[in-house]
Amino acid sequence: MQDVARAAGVSAMTVSRVVNGGTNVRETTRTAVLAAIAQLNYSPNSAARSLAAGDATQIGLLYSNPSAAYLSQFLIGALAAARRAGCHLVLEACESERPDEQAEATRSFASTSVEGVILPPPLSEAAPVRAELEAAGIPWVSVAMGLPPARSLNVRIDDFEGAAAMTRHLLDLGHRTIGFIRGNPNQTSSAERYRGFAAALEEAGIDIKSVPVEQGYFTFRSGIVAAERLLDRPEPPTAIFASNDDMAAAAVGVAHRRGLHVPQDLSVVGFDDTSLATTVWPELTTVRQPISTMAEEALTLLLARIRAHRSAEADKLEEQVLDHELIVRNPPPRPRARARRRRAAAPQPGVAAARHPTQVRARGACISSASGPPLPLTRRAGRARVTRRGSGDEPDRREGQYRPDQRHRRGRDDRRIAFRI
Repeated sequence: MQDVARAAGVSAMTVSRVVNGGTNVRETTRTAVLAAIAQLNYSPNSAARSLAAGDATQIGLLYSNPSAAYLSQFLIGALAAARRAGCHLVLEACESERPDEQAEATRSFASTSVEGVILPPPLSEAAPVRAELEAAGIPWVSVAMGLPPARSLNVRIDDFEGAAAMTRHLLDLGHRTIGFIRGNPNQTSSAERYRGFAAALEEAGIDIKSVPVEQGYFTFRSGIVAAERLLDRPEPPTAIFASNDDMAAAAVGVAHRRGLHVPQDLSVVGFDDTSLATTVWPELTTVRQPISTMAEEALTLLLARIRAHRSAEADKLEEQVLDHELIVRNPPPRPRARARRRRAAAPQPGVAAARHPTQVRARGACISSASGPPLPLTRRAGRARVTRRGSGDEPDRREGQYRPDQRHRRGRDDRRIAFRI
């Protein structure tokens, strides 16, 4: 801008007025400034123009989410919205669950130049964080908060209805023993998803007290522990509904390790429809919440609130409830058909399967060997050639052998993989 000002023989303030469409500039001066801009190929900085126009240029995003898949989709949406609005997005992690450390991290963040803060879960429900922002006079918007306080901003989906819809789907498939893995108890969405699950079961005449439920924390590790407990029960469930995709993927891994076919022997469903839902094999049936869109809407609401503050307008509760969607992938057979298949596939008495030290038997999406525990497979990891029938949804259930190509022999000339699906 200084170069344009020197070339036009005017001040930088006059150049700014011309660039921003100011009216208190002489026509001859405007013509000279525009000619200098064209000559120097000057492109005004969008952030600087937003600042001059009174718009926010520094929007903070304070995050602490155990699901990397959820957080990555959230950041994609927030960055896209910030780029369109011409503002900068400032990221800050707040990993501690201790209230005093959360408050200290928020005070430090509030002392920077951020003019508003986006709070994705679980920090959207952290009272110390919200209190510090209120004390600093910084507007904030929560995402996926079940019960937002008065005069706040919030973007969410209907977790209750989403969980109820998924439970009805499992009931329609014939399941009557459905295990449930709860989410983190410090989030309202966890309680809402369980409420929806329980309500759908009660609609079907199933006593919720008889339903196997285990506590999870929205992490992959907690999903492993919860799924192990569910499947260790004397009468294990025929389906597991996990409160997010991370825990559902963990349940799939536990099933594979136990030699269970998913979804033929055990149905596993999740919630969120993050990228993880299509990374594991088989892909997850799940409830899609538009995570990226939620982040975009949150930033839009926050910018409007910041402009309202500059106009001395009173705050009011503004909440956007976005649509969710049931995403059905790899629909399983009904539970009775699964039981018949397990009985038919059971080994005959007195017949022992021969095993060679270099031979590995793969059942379903699991590889097991005599030298170690079964290993779960993802879709990308498998190299075995499995012939599929028809449209490819149903695998060919014949035993066969596969000789790996030269790249995967690792020095063994005759390593064989026998698979039975």
